Amino acid sequence: MLDDIGKLLLRLALGVFMLFHGYAKIVKGVSGIEASLLAAGLPAWVAYGVYIGEVVAPVLVILGFYARVGGVLILVNMIFAISLSHASQLFDLGRSGGWALELQGFFLLTGLVVALIGPGRIGINRR
Repeated sequence: MLDDIGKLLLRLALGVFMLFHGYAKIVKGVSGIEASLLAAGLPAWVAYGVYIGEVVAPVLVILGFYARVGGVLILVNMIFAISLSHASQLFDLGRSGGWALELQGFFLLTGLVVALIGPGRIGINRR
């Protein structure tokens, strides 16, 4: 049972923190992301995928409803975010001495972990 509580806490941390980013995109839009995609040679409409990665996926993860799929979507979202907006910081340290991409790394790796371990027994389904 403690394993399932741990999985729930992991899902909640990942889902809630990522959902804040999704909320910001809902309120402010994705025009900045469109510009990054165009600069990388990708079509601007791909920017709307951020709503899947930062709104739909976190809700799936929080609810434990196809949480593995949600984890993969967050992982892909973070690969895009890091490669488009943070690639120059991959080996940088922050002002406090930690990795400059700690938050992005947290989202990427916890998305991977949720995809690998699944939601546990505390969720809508167990896939």
